[in-house]
This record gives sequence, structure tokens and C-alpha cells, in this order.
Amino acid sequence: MSKTILNTDQAPAPIGPYNQAVRYNGVLYISGQICLDPVSGQLNNADLAMETRQVMENLKAILNKAGLDFGNVLKTTIFLTDMNRFAEVNTIYGSYFTGDFPARETVQVSALPKFVNVEISMIAAG
Repeated sequence: MSKTILNTDQAPAPIGPYNQAVRYNGVLYISGQICLDPVSGQLNNADLAMETRQVMENLKAILNKAGLDFGNVLKTTIFLTDMNRFAEVNTIYGSYFTGDFPARETVQVSALPKFVNVEISMIAAG
């Protein structure tokens, strides 16, 4: 049983003492991603759709670094600052998956890092 740390410059560098992802026994645990652009380091949050797309692209980059894709995702957690905007996030989130969707919960929170509106973490295997 070995633990492997995964980080890629195709996703934003962690803003705290954590890694983008850790793989253990074939399971990939991806830290929550926000809408930081990995190239500019700036928030890509002109609107919620853009913010959600950037989050999903960051997750995709981490999955790709691990040799996986959205088809390998087992579970996600979505953190939203306003549950009234769930449908907007849900539509974009869903567009990244084909076939079976992973297990998921969506939780409203009072605030997120850098005052963004959405953060998503994932667990994948493969």
C-alpha cells in the first residue's frame, strides 16, 4: 500500500498546506478546486457559469495527470454559497460526464476561499 502525491501545473497551485491530489490503493482523492486560472493565478469568476467551468477544467487537469477522466469519478462534493443557484452549477457540472454519474452531495456554505461561489472535490479510481 503506497501513497502517491499528484500535482500538475495544468491546475492551480494549492493555496494552503495540501496537495492537489493523493492516490492511495488505486483511489484518487482530489482536493477541492475553485476557479483559479492555473496560468494567470487569477480568479475566473466573471459569472457563475465561467466560475463552474474553470473549477471543472481544474479537476479535469488533475484527473488527466493521474491518467483518469470523468468516467473514473466515484463521488463528488459541491460546495455552494447560494443554493438558489444550484441549477446553474448542476447544468455545467453534468455536461462533463457521459454515461453513469458519480455519487454526490451538494452543500451550502456561508463562505469559500477567496470568496468564490463554488468549490468541488472528487474521489476517483482507476
